[in-house]
Amino acid sequence: MFVIKLFIGFLTDYSKLLSKMVHYTFEEYRDIIMCYGEARSNSYEAQRIYRERYPLRQVPNVRTFIDVHRRLGEDGCFRKPKLNSGVSRTRRTVRNEETVLRIVENNPRTSTRKTSSAVRNLNRESVRQIFKEQLLHPYHFQKIHSLLEHDFFPRVQFCEWLQNQRQNIISSILFTDEAGFSRDGILNLHNMHHWSDENPHQTLIRSHQYGFSINVWAGIIDNYLIGPFRLPNRLTGALYRNFLENDLNTLLEDVPLAIIGRMYYMHDGAPAHFSRVAREYLDRRFGNKWIGRGGSVPWPARSPDLNPLDFSFWGFMKNEVYAVEIHNEEQLWIRIMESADRFRNNPGIFQRCRQSLRRRMEKCIEVQGQQFEHFLKT
Repeated sequence: MFVIKLFIGFLTDYSKLLSKMVHYTFEEYRDIIMCYGEARSNSYEAQRIYRERYPLRQVPNVRTFIDVHRRLGEDGCFRKPKLNSGVSRTRRTVRNEETVLRIVENNPRTSTRKTSSAVRNLNRESVRQIFKEQLLHPYHFQKIHSLLEHDFFPRVQFCEWLQNQRQNIISSILFTDEAGFSRDGILNLHNMHHWSDENPHQTLIRSHQYGFSINVWAGIIDNYLIGPFRLPNRLTGALYRNFLENDLNTLLEDVPLAIIGRMYYMHDGAPAHFSRVAREYLDRRFGNKWIGRGGSVPWPARSPDLNPLDFSFWGFMKNEVYAVEIHNEEQLWIRIMESADRFRNNPGIFQRCRQSLRRRMEKCIEVQGQQFEHFLKT
């Protein structure tokens, strides 16, 4: 009896080994699945049906019916994937796809590398393909400026005031601002390249021991760029009033008198702008037609996104100025003046600034004074 059981066990193990060694064709795999389905997932019955239907073929082991059915459901393939073949393998199954989408839903900032690591036997290319099929795109973050909660209402109030004025009120406002230009300036290595057939090992010096900076004032009204004008680096109320009294009229000489007659003067709430001496002069010179902190039309605090100088002019200028390395203060000022001329002579630039401001006003009102610039580029 013992010998018989041992022999039966040997035959069972041997048949299992043979079934693992047999390589079936896709047609045979199809027939295995058909028989297994016809037998209602009974592997012994499936084996009997297969033997009767295909007497000239080698009959699969009962375990083969179960394994083939399981692999087809889990991995989407008949054959068992080879391991350590030197080629990256991936298992694209419904369960894996659901896992990937669940990971992205819980953490939209995840990467394809982290996602593929979290899902067994799924490589990064398969993760990218799943993202693509689900119309998922890697949108970049957009930096926005900080706002306080009590800033929202004044921003809406100012935009509504602009909209309620006559049609050309935007063309009648002299928007002004100051910006600092230093030797180091801005640095965006992501967009800086040196094309060559060999690595030239280019370098860029930063944080110079000898530095310098220039405080630049500029204004935009209608289709005119006013300035740029160099202000003291440390601007006080007295120095700012002196600029308003003695330099502003000279800068406005090329602007037609019709525009000057309806002009509003706008500046932000910087300390020098809010000084008593500056406000006294603005009240006398412009009456109720100046915009700023303490003026008849308040300028909303922390609102560079509503000033064409901030959202258009300074960005253009700094990209132009720092396109080459700056070595001295004189070169920096020459670059500033040349870049301003390129902005001034850019066809349609002032119209685009006004169109952008109108869109920004509408969006600011729509979001009730909160940050809106990330909604403009959709």
